[in-house]
Amino acid sequence: MQTNRKITRPIPPTRIYLVGAHATGKTTVARWVRDRYGIPMIAEVARGVLAEMEAHLDSLRTDISLVNRYQAEVFARQIAAEQKVGGPFVSDRAFCNLAYAAHHSTILGEVFRDRRLKDYMDWVREGIVFFLRPHKELVRADGVRAGLEWEEVVRIDGMVKLLLEMFDVPYIPVESLSMQERVRLVERVLDLGGIPNPQARATEPAEEAAPRATAAN
Repeated sequence: MQTNRKITRPIPPTRIYLVGAHATGKTTVARWVRDRYGIPMIAEVARGVLAEMEAHLDSLRTDISLVNRYQAEVFARQIAAEQKVGGPFVSDRAFCNLAYAAHHSTILGEVFRDRRLKDYMDWVREGIVFFLRPHKELVRADGVRAGLEWEEVVRIDGMVKLLLEMFDVPYIPVESLSMQERVRLVERVLDLGGIPNPQARATEPAEEAAPRATAAN
């Protein structure tokens, strides 16, 4: 006997990443995703590591030993924070600190020989990655990252793109500066990816919901 039952496959936990240089609006968009879709947001680990080390921003420009320890710890903490969630999340960082490590530290060769990097990039590849491109209008001091000049932001942007391409991570470029256009793009991509939007269902017009309710009865 033949049936027309549709085979459904379980949807893996959704991981949404906002990557790019500093001052590109990653945190703002990540907070919007968190609030709109009701999923946890991973807090930036760099600030916490900096506070724990009781280090100052100026030290990260001059003390190579301190920079190496700081960047290695940020990378390890990002992996640990993601694994701790154990389900869907949105993060305004991923491997981005490696771009800064390439520019300010001497540990990148060691990191690239570490098996954890490949495993982590495979993990990121299974998520949805938005690559936010820089705009001069957004560049301002954040108290954490060295290099607040436009040229520095462009260099970090290029390094992030290199890592995306090197590890064959699919990504969606976010070029627009407009927040409206940014959220429209993110919303559409997540919709096409089958990510449920609780707020959209909550605001569904009654006349559209009624026919389905009737059919269900």
